Amino acid sequence: MYQRILVANRGEIALRIIRACRELGIETVAIYSEADRDALYLQLADEAYCVGPARVADSYLKIASVISAAEVGNVQAIHPGYGFLAENAHFNEICRSCMIDFIGPTPEAMARLGDKNEARRIAREAGVPIVPGSDSIVADETQALRFAHEVGFPVLIKASAGGGGRGMRIAANDLALKSSFQQAQAEAEAAFGNGAVYLEKYIDRPRHVEVQVLADHHGNAVHLWERDCSVQRRYQKLIEESPSPSVSPEKRALMCEAAQRLVLAANYTNAGTVEFIIDEEGNYYFIEVNARIQVEHPVTEMVTGIDLIKSQIRIAAGEPLAFRQQDIQATGCAIECRINAENPDRGFLPSPGRIERLVVPGGYGVRFDSHTYSGYTVPAYYDSLIAKLIVHQPSRPEAIACMQRALSELRVDGIHTTIPLHQEILRHTAFVEGRINTTFIERTFTGA
Repeated sequence: MYQRILVANRGEIALRIIRACRELGIETVAIYSEADRDALYLQLADEAYCVGPARVADSYLKIASVISAAEVGNVQAIHPGYGFLAENAHFNEICRSCMIDFIGPTPEAMARLGDKNEARRIAREAGVPIVPGSDSIVADETQALRFAHEVGFPVLIKASAGGGGRGMRIAANDLALKSSFQQAQAEAEAAFGNGAVYLEKYIDRPRHVEVQVLADHHGNAVHLWERDCSVQRRYQKLIEESPSPSVSPEKRALMCEAAQRLVLAANYTNAGTVEFIIDEEGNYYFIEVNARIQVEHPVTEMVTGIDLIKSQIRIAAGEPLAFRQQDIQATGCAIECRINAENPDRGFLPSPGRIERLVVPGGYGVRFDSHTYSGYTVPAYYDSLIAKLIVHQPSRPEAIACMQRALSELRVDGIHTTIPLHQEILRHTAFVEGRINTTFIERTFTGA
């Protein structure tokens, strides 16, 4: 087992990793930008090094500075968390070339699955259903139009690299496809340094369901059941839950087995998430693999009782999985609400600033993952996520009631947050009855 790990991230995920390391008896080295000098996670780390100014390109994304901090801190491994360098295969390779373990998949597996077109090919060969789409990268508008006419409009243009909805456009006709194709390429190039795109048949009003997987270096791979992430706006998730209220036991088994089959075919190790969409007829299709820990990982931890961060560390250190598929049971229902420093009434405009008062909810089955505190100033430079509120109860109705109660207790004074929107969503009949899809927010709430 490792003696020291560098946490190459910030905010709530940095704090989450540091806590897991402390319970494993591992010392931690944190990094921070000048804008994060007062961050809570720095107080719990054994050492901390500034890696640059506020701008992420000059700090958290600056590989040379992160590696320097790891070498000065004398660590054996780096945990990248999510975002920033978490799915950067080049950074992964550099870590290993510096004799520092990267807590995640190999650079080769990361590169293969990070290329969505290659991931589709692997899925196809593994017998995992994929959305009908182009067989390879679409080079120009002429090729894109030819494909669209073959499968029929609307079509979805997607960046081969990256995620989070960037480099993604929907086109309903020839004119829209021509303009959207160029826009998607330009956005993908700006966001990921790779303008390659491919096309898929657009699935209208799908559910977004993902399967958590773990795989070790000894040929063992397991799934930890599914999470439903259909409540989202602009391809960004707002609420996640497990189990999915719309998936039958038979469909759940098929999807989870498909995810397990895919990671084995890709020679994937460590934690990952295999993402699917489900159409209105109940057909499921693979869309991508997130080769890292997910923001919503606590949902799976609550229903399975398995600490995913500790599992990541143990796998990276060479330990075999301590459990087999038959050992993993999902009990009850867990729901997570992402609390963002945003104003939903103004198109989710970011709302950085000082938190004058923070009141954290508690009680049976309530978990609050956050790096914030009363007096903390939310910086304007980073993602707006400030907390994750998670509840776990024996049934979905009980989990909804518990979340409503917890949201009513949560106070974040001084800035706008998504708390009021979450309260509206949980009261909505469509959510309560489980009749939602990825267009629910845009169709239901003004300004979303």
